[in-house]
Amino acid sequence: MTVDVKPVPSWLRDIAHAATTMNLSPALMPPASGGTRSAVLVLFAEGPDGPDLLFIRRSERLRLHAGQMAFPGGVIDAMDAGPVAAALRETVEEVGIHPADVDVVATLPELFIPPTRFRVVPVLAWWRRPRAVAPVDRGEVDAVERISVGELADPASRLMLQRPSGIILPAFQIRGRLIWGMTAEVVDRLLALAGWDRPWDTRVVELPSMLPAGEQPDRIKE
Repeated sequence: MTVDVKPVPSWLRDIAHAATTMNLSPALMPPASGGTRSAVLVLFAEGPDGPDLLFIRRSERLRLHAGQMAFPGGVIDAMDAGPVAAALRETVEEVGIHPADVDVVATLPELFIPPTRFRVVPVLAWWRRPRAVAPVDRGEVDAVERISVGELADPASRLMLQRPSGIILPAFQIRGRLIWGMTAEVVDRLLALAGWDRPWDTRVVELPSMLPAGEQPDRIKE
């Protein structure tokens, strides 16, 4: 049997080169010190509808960021060699993707999540052997989804979201799910760097202040 191993495409290398110095929203700039060091895997693959990104839906049972769409990842443990090792380890634990099937392309600038004080390093990577995956630990992950760049770049999927704190950041509403916060900020910047973004309605929509277990309503944008 022949295994189809896809090399890292040139467009992803171009994104990686540009993204290492990408501008971040001031709301997500890390402070000089403090916070919990973490890492996430921003995993591109070639899907049936072109390039796509892997997302997880965090378990409703989690204490922090419950029910939210996110990239796989987590806290950098003492045993981890750094952000890359942590992102790959967490991805194995959460969705079962082995590091041997992943090519790490770059680490992106660190971001900060003010409510939970996580300092997050996004690790940009290419999935050479994409396959169907499912949650490994239902205590941490409720669902796994691959969303195509075409869906993410669709103007109908995009909005600007204002949190109760007043912070305004880009967001995506796709398949009845809301991608927001740091995850949406990374996606927004990568779409722009790749030249995939299209003109979209940037009117600001308020995020309801009362959300059960961190979840979002199915329809925010009317």
